[in-house]
Amino acid sequence: MPTLVIANKVYSSWSLRPWILMRQLGIAFDEVTIPLDEPDTKARILAYGAGGTVPILVDNDVTVWESTAIMDYAHERWPEAGVWPADRAARAMARAVSAEMHAGFRALRSACPMNIAKKFAARDRGPDVARDVARITAIWRGTRERFGAGGPFLFGRFSAADAMYAPVVTRLETYSIDVDPVSRAYMDAVLGTEAFKAWKEAALAETWVVAHDEVDEPAIADYRKKT
Repeated sequence: MPTLVIANKVYSSWSLRPWILMRQLGIAFDEVTIPLDEPDTKARILAYGAGGTVPILVDNDVTVWESTAIMDYAHERWPEAGVWPADRAARAMARAVSAEMHAGFRALRSACPMNIAKKFAARDRGPDVARDVARITAIWRGTRERFGAGGPFLFGRFSAADAMYAPVVTRLETYSIDVDPVSRAYMDAVLGTEAFKAWKEAALAETWVVAHDEVDEPAIADYRKKT
């Protein structure tokens, strides 16, 4: 069975991507968590002989790091799982919007770090964040309209594209950022998956706190305090 090495579930957006993909598509794996910002974090990650970051997938004699590379490996290794859409046009679009997610939306990432354990009140987070949100929701509406007839996800069935945008879904939820009805329905579909619910439950049981991923403003909800 392959092993997926990840960081804290509360904060690690890149870890969430391959984890939710593999879990939702029924690809079995063992899991190792290396918490961020601990004295031995770097040494533990480097022990896998990868690129010095998580996530890392170890499958027998194959070691893959970086979320997108792990997804592409999963597509080749488990072709029956449907990591990418089967239709060529849909697959091309899915890869394009996933690459855009990988490379872009820096304003949203910087202003609104992933933090599944908190909920913040709605407020103006600046024009750069608003532009990122406008582009993201345009992608969601466009893919849903063109390719989403087969289910509630971007390309109907859950795929790598949804895994790539899952951390964005959590950010818009955590920071109470308003979106259009199509985008809200898509967010609810992702948040309602068995895989995400399992991730969140485990995240809220974590005790680690990473200071630089804690936004310096009052939270209207701290879900970890309720567990």
